[in-house]
Amino acid sequence: MRTALKGFILFAILVSTTGIIPAFALNPVLLNSTYGSLGITTPPITVITDKSSYNDGDKIAISGTTSDYVSGTPVSVIIRNPIGNIVDINQVNLGIDKTYSTTVVASGSLWQAAGTYSIFVEFGSQDRTAKTTFQFSGSSITKVPSTIPVDGTNFSVLYTITNGKVLDIKADTQSKSLIVSIQTTGDGVLTITLPRILIDAQANGQDDQYFVLNDGQESSFQEINKTSTDRTLFIPFTDGTQQIEIIGTQIIPEFGPIAALVLAIAIVSIIAVSAKTGLRFMPKY
Repeated sequence: MRTALKGFILFAILVSTTGIIPAFALNPVLLNSTYGSLGITTPPITVITDKSSYNDGDKIAISGTTSDYVSGTPVSVIIRNPIGNIVDINQVNLGIDKTYSTTVVASGSLWQAAGTYSIFVEFGSQDRTAKTTFQFSGSSITKVPSTIPVDGTNFSVLYTITNGKVLDIKADTQSKSLIVSIQTTGDGVLTITLPRILIDAQANGQDDQYFVLNDGQESSFQEINKTSTDRTLFIPFTDGTQQIEIIGTQIIPEFGPIAALVLAIAIVSIIAVSAKTGLRFMPKY
């Protein structure tokens, strides 16, 4: 018995002096970072929150790491409510230290539901994704949509905006787009409902994607609702953004089809009257 005990003590001394640690005692994080040669690698991307549950108005701190760094490639962060609807979508810059972070305020009309919310992150491609969840108590704030006329048309659109206000909306028939001028007080979201008769995106008779620019730069957005008469877009923006352009494949002309028909009839009538009466538009010398 004493011999066995002495042998065990000697083994323990050897382990402590040589730095040998049994495999079962290794921290998984250390395994991931230092034992990649054994086939154990770090995940392509991770995501965590600072807390597991939040109340109305709380700030949600989201952060994570990636296994590599790709210059100019942001991390897409999408938050969905318990029934799967998107409540926030953002592009977050990745640091050269392979970390990212962002903060979201849990409040507003999109956050009314209580329950389990999910955060989905993607870095560069669909094989670099991660997901986490958190609990939310629900929001009692309901933002009533506002209405604003679209310059150059007889139409108005419904919208809501967080951390900003919409100054005006203009129709650009040349680029087949709506140009939304805004004034911001922070990072926010524009949710806008577009009547199909005003502007739409179609390809081969099927719905196509709109194209969105924030101050001339391509921006991520989400189509959160679609009916036979309109389509609703969820467009995040950063503080300081002044203009959001929504580009489709067709937009109602400044002079609609009825106005064009009236103009054509008027021209034909003038020509007919001129032919019958000899009416001249230029003075005769």
